[in-house]
Amino acid sequence: MQKYIFISKNKFLVLSKLLFKPMKTNLHHTLYFLFSILFVGIANAQTSSVSGKITDNEGPVPFANLYLKGTKYGTSANENGLFTLEKIPSGTYVLKVSAIGYQNFSTKITFERNENKTFNIELIQASEQLEEMVVSGTLKAVSRSESPVPVEVYSPTFLKKNPTASIFEALQNVNGVRPQINCNVCNTGDIHINGLEGPYTLVLIDGMPIVSGLGTVYGLSGIPNSLIEQIEIVKGPASSLYGSEAVGGLINIITKNTLDAPDFFADAFVTGWGEVNVDVGAKINFGEKTDMLLGVNYFNYDNPIDNNGDNFTDLTLQDRISVFQKWNFQRNENRIFSLAGRFFYEDRWGGEMQWTPEFRGGDEIYGESIYTRRWEVLGKYQLPIEEKVLFSFSYNDHNQNSVYGDVPYLADQRIGFGQFTWDKKLENHDILVGTALRYNYYDDNTTATVTADEVVIPSIFVQDEISLATQHSLLLGMRYDYDERHGNIYTPRMAYRYKITDNDILRLNAGTGFRVVNLFTEEHAALTGARDVIVTEELDPERSVNVNLNYLKKIYADSGAFISLDASVFYTHFSNAILPDYDTNPNQIIYDNLNGKSVSKGASANIDFSFPSGFKFLIGATVQDVSQTEDGVTERQILTESYTGTWNASYEFKKINLSVDYSGNIYGPMRLPTFGETDPRSDYSPAWSIQNIQFTWKGLENFEFYGGVKNLLDWTPNRGNPFIIARANDPFDRNVTFDANGDAVATPNNPNALTFDPSYVYGPNQGIRGFFGLRYRIN
Repeated sequence: MQKYIFISKNKFLVLSKLLFKPMKTNLHHTLYFLFSILFVGIANAQTSSVSGKITDNEGPVPFANLYLKGTKYGTSANENGLFTLEKIPSGTYVLKVSAIGYQNFSTKITFERNENKTFNIELIQASEQLEEMVVSGTLKAVSRSESPVPVEVYSPTFLKKNPTASIFEALQNVNGVRPQINCNVCNTGDIHINGLEGPYTLVLIDGMPIVSGLGTVYGLSGIPNSLIEQIEIVKGPASSLYGSEAVGGLINIITKNTLDAPDFFADAFVTGWGEVNVDVGAKINFGEKTDMLLGVNYFNYDNPIDNNGDNFTDLTLQDRISVFQKWNFQRNENRIFSLAGRFFYEDRWGGEMQWTPEFRGGDEIYGESIYTRRWEVLGKYQLPIEEKVLFSFSYNDHNQNSVYGDVPYLADQRIGFGQFTWDKKLENHDILVGTALRYNYYDDNTTATVTADEVVIPSIFVQDEISLATQHSLLLGMRYDYDERHGNIYTPRMAYRYKITDNDILRLNAGTGFRVVNLFTEEHAALTGARDVIVTEELDPERSVNVNLNYLKKIYADSGAFISLDASVFYTHFSNAILPDYDTNPNQIIYDNLNGKSVSKGASANIDFSFPSGFKFLIGATVQDVSQTEDGVTERQILTESYTGTWNASYEFKKINLSVDYSGNIYGPMRLPTFGETDPRSDYSPAWSIQNIQFTWKGLENFEFYGGVKNLLDWTPNRGNPFIIARANDPFDRNVTFDANGDAVATPNNPNALTFDPSYVYGPNQGIRGFFGLRYRIN
């Protein structure tokens, strides 16, 4: 057996000088020189290399950074995730890989002489990452660690851990955010953030406020998950940047650009209840400078089920299609120009099991039928000037044709929005100046809207982020809006960020919010057609003051483990709250500013664990107290839980390409809408939980097969209650006796003095069910 002794290049030069030291002739110098070159060349040849591809569970990860810890050897991957690192001396090293939006990767790797390794790396997308780019907090793209406003970020990977047919349902696994179903029959609802009702949450698509009021639920349906880059959530008032409706927080759905989108994708699943959801999309190139993303979502559920035995559908039947397009145009100096549009149509109904479309609008068989047609367009254009000036615009048209039993509800809503922003960086200052114009139009056939509500609201805003020192920054902002109904509205804002270390950040935010209420309401009590609208005074806009303290901690262990802690305490005080009063007089809807206050306060925390073994655990919890005080009497807000928890545990069996996801939530008791002491239904809900498990197999290239069980505990809200829908056997109140004031009275046929009421709902009626799906993707 031959033996080799390796001597480093520097040591050999010293050794060669000693060997040839006695030789003084030119020949000796020449031999020394040739021998040195030869041996140095041999020594240089004794190096190794590593090459491979960096991917995630969806495809290649472009432009990731790689380096050998403690050395000068490093490189970056190309746009296809391919990399090569050459001229590595023999030895053992720690290879580290990092990319924005992913957990850091670290592993030991040993190189023998002249060894060329192939090493493919799969990065794990993080639900929250310190260096993710966010825009919702400050209206400009900054890394999450640099944002003075705390922003929570959720990726498509997070959504896939519990696949749903809409983002509205997917948000059930986000801590502090709860999709609230408001009607047992039609299943429409809204989004609650930190216990605040839906009208206080602004929903954006690519930063445009095209989803509000009438369209909140529909705006969160029909966007294929594969076209979503990330979802950003800001908890607390954001009116200083976004204006009305961003009082309790905002949800910004950011779609992919063409560089990140797949060339083609398809995702379809079915459930044991007969639900079918299909997402299909593609990236299409039109020449060298124009790309278009196309996504189509189709959902169908056409299988009436009545497991709780009240003769009403447990789940609303739906037939829905949504078509989404986004165009990106390449311009000189990488200036932005994008244009997107979406068309949405849905036919949904719920009601008595024997209902068919010919009963629509009649009083024989009760049904709630909703036809929704909606289209949207939005875009961004950066002006061709030296300064960074961006024009953003959006417009949407929402038409709803509904009947609730024999009561028609016909409504139109249009929202137009245009905004200019100027982003200017100076020494120690990062300034954003903007002006916006918003057009709101709303009309319906109810007594709540005597004439069409049409208003134009101009706004100007400015913010300045000041670098006080290396670790300290201060953001100051102010917005001014003019509403002809309410006059001048000012909303100041302050945010302070203390970057204790690169992985420890403390943020203090304080500011005000406002909401200009629309007298429109879709509650069933307003749809009787017999109520008069009474406005007792000139309504003032709702105002809020909020304080939020947030601490973010990230830990990256050398073993590759990752731990994140994100904790907040919050306090929001509302004044001038405008609430519709249906109780004082059953023949009236009385609108008035609350004579008192409304308060939301609490604390929340998210903890994220990830380990190189493939195990990942994310847990979140929120405790909150939301109450209203009027005339000295404090009452807990209806349909608001005192605590909530969410979790997701994942493990990947890499050898067999199988991953397991166990997700769930738990909600504390909440006050429910009952008819008072004579109503036998519980005034408070019990603590309840929805839990799911999913298995995903990726053994075939470009394919994913997934399936599992939803609602493992088979929980439904009828547990412990004699019924959920009051007077389900008499939905048109034919056998109800009323007194002179219009109140129901007790009779042998109606001993509890109830009327038909489907609003007693706090969770889904859909029980346990299996599901199976398939994803196909070409990058």
